[in-house]
Amino acid sequence: MRVDGLLFDKDGTLFDFGATWNGWAARMITEFAAGDAEVATRIANALQFDLQAVAFSPDSFVIAGTNREAAEAVAGALPNSDVDDIENQLMLAAAEAELAPAVPLAPLMDGFLREGLQLGVMTNDTEYGARAHLRDAGVEDRFAFIAGFDSGFGAKPDPAPLLAFADKTDLSPARVAMVGDSTHDLIAGRRAGMQTVAVLTGMANQAELAPYADVVLPNIGFLPEWLVN
Repeated sequence: MRVDGLLFDKDGTLFDFGATWNGWAARMITEFAAGDAEVATRIANALQFDLQAVAFSPDSFVIAGTNREAAEAVAGALPNSDVDDIENQLMLAAAEAELAPAVPLAPLMDGFLREGLQLGVMTNDTEYGARAHLRDAGVEDRFAFIAGFDSGFGAKPDPAPLLAFADKTDLSPARVAMVGDSTHDLIAGRRAGMQTVAVLTGMANQAELAPYADVVLPNIGFLPEWLVN
């Protein structure tokens, strides 16, 4: 096996980004705008979200950003709003989002565990949201490490949360693969001294990801073959 551990990003990696978050974001924008089309446009622009296409712009900061950064953008578009309140609303609402797994997760993760691999998740979402999503998908218990940007280790592209996984599982970073859909994931992986695997179930394309990745795969379902070749 190429590695002893796999550390996954969540959105765009374990779950297809567009299928999970585009419709949800449109609903949240409408809710925050309270039916005011002008306010909705202002919020959408702040989040780099196309209301007509019902999709995030491929270069939106939200794709790889933290829940706090999204809350600050919404608050900036809403006069007299409270960013802490918005952040909490986003966290709770995101935890209830309808998920679209990139592939059937339980059998894939069980296969990795049978091979003796240590598994983790590091997301720039909240830990609360990450655990809720993994629980809903029936795989929370497969992971030895689950961290969000608010778990105390920092946020990607800082390598610190990735190294926290290696420390938790007593693995050499060089024997861990960071698997993600954004340059934030891959840059963090390189900085941590890990192998880097890009997947195309997020918003970034192969040309964007390839310079930072040891390999670019269509989705995480192709990992078993890569691990042994």
